[in-house]
Amino acid sequence: MKHTGSSDYTYLKLFMFLLLFSGLFCSQKIIKNTDNYGGDYYENISAENASMLRASLHKKISNHVRFTYREVWTILMDTDRDPEKKDNVMLIYSGKSIPAEHNNGVDSNNKDYWNREHVWPKSHGFKKKSTVPFTDVHHLKPADRTVNSSRGNKDFDFSDHPHREAKDTKIDSDSFEPAPAVRGDVARILFYMDVRYEGNNGEPDLILVDHVKTSGSELGKLCTLLIWHHEDPVSPFERRRNDRIYFYQKNRNPFIDHPEWADLLWKEKCSH
Repeated sequence: MKHTGSSDYTYLKLFMFLLLFSGLFCSQKIIKNTDNYGGDYYENISAENASMLRASLHKKISNHVRFTYREVWTILMDTDRDPEKKDNVMLIYSGKSIPAEHNNGVDSNNKDYWNREHVWPKSHGFKKKSTVPFTDVHHLKPADRTVNSSRGNKDFDFSDHPHREAKDTKIDSDSFEPAPAVRGDVARILFYMDVRYEGNNGEPDLILVDHVKTSGSELGKLCTLLIWHHEDPVSPFERRRNDRIYFYQKNRNPFIDHPEWADLLWKEKCSH
């Protein structure tokens, strides 16, 4: 087994301890502020129509606190912690729970360890680590390394063939279909990315479209994602994750706190 340098490993463990300690210290404050799913966070949001909602949400969730890609390893150990096994993380596509320390930041060559999945593929608009969305934790998830690799940068849509490693997941030549238990999670992550990144201040303009075989900064398939959003409602796991990301990044995923806003933004486009 080949490990990274001892200094990197020591840094990772120290950073994890500091973040978890500070998280525990502030947990009561966070819970208090998010009992009603966002609380006063959304007090200035205008939901009179789709354009006003998009503009006010974008303004609210932009300019979040940024972390390095290495620091993301440790943050994900907290945000995606298995609620039944505190030393484990949940893997998004396979549904497996494995020890948090079994990640490719510690051992980059172990195919059985988890890595960081960009739910919005970085090849669709932000290939460089220096770009803001590259390390946005809202769209980064622990994933089985080989399952993640098989997904690649495919669009999300109903697919044809059962995945050989991930239960209830399907795949074909141009799309990837997560298991029913996490389809809504994926949809809400992508809704967030579409609204968060509008092409301002040198950031990419990420756009959800209603087709597959996308390129550039587009990703599909919008109307399928809206179906999944309704079929797989927000779970306690997502709400806790949103709270923990808010603790670190100081911004929230509004479609977890207010699922009804997805219809206001996209239902009309998908009703034809």
